[in-house]
Amino acid sequence: MATDELSSKLSRRLLIEDGAEVPVAIDEADPGHENGGAAEEKAATANADSELGAKLMRRGELNDGVGEHHQPSMKVFNAYTEFKEFSRKQIKDMERMFKEYDAGKDGFIDLMELKLMMEKLGAPQTHLGLKNMIKEVDEDLDNKLCFREFLLIFRKAAAGELAEDSGLSVLARLSEIDVSTEGVKGAKTFFEAKVAAVNASSQFEAEIRQEQEEKKKQAEEKKHRQAAFKNLQSAFK
Repeated sequence: MATDELSSKLSRRLLIEDGAEVPVAIDEADPGHENGGAAEEKAATANADSELGAKLMRRGELNDGVGEHHQPSMKVFNAYTEFKEFSRKQIKDMERMFKEYDAGKDGFIDLMELKLMMEKLGAPQTHLGLKNMIKEVDEDLDNKLCFREFLLIFRKAAAGELAEDSGLSVLARLSEIDVSTEGVKGAKTFFEAKVAAVNASSQFEAEIRQEQEEKKKQAEEKKHRQAAFKNLQSAFK
């Protein structure tokens, strides 16, 4: 009801301004009606105009790319399940490195923080070089690196997808995080990755069996030594 009444008042005001309707004079003998009704209509119209103007301005800013539309992300990122090619230790090492250079502690590495990282690693980059490094793994186009995008650097390095002289390749090489000796590191195809994973699993099982056999052998030797000692004791009785 309030919306219909306000709409009617706005329409009437436009008609009056266009000359399509003659404003009705209010009896001066009723100042309460003049002060109450007219003032109330004026205030309501002003508030509606202000609210509508603010909404239109906000929409215009969003259309022009000036404003920023915030929408919370519902996606939950789990590094251990998404980056299965890396061991838990490797991911922990990458996380430690990421947090070390995330000076702002906001969960991102921006251009200036990346600049400091490369300088500390002994491989300073130009401003354009730093921008290109971010661009290569910046999937959400926010011009900074989240932890997932940071992990993409090492995934690309392990798969041989980075140019040898690229900034990201240098970063991965100087990070002292080994991504080539465990699991399926360096596998360039899905099939090769699967084969490497099976081989790694088989090797692990073989090592377990070897340890078990070694322990069994040691137990047998201990049993023989105990039996020999008992025989020696009996000989002296």
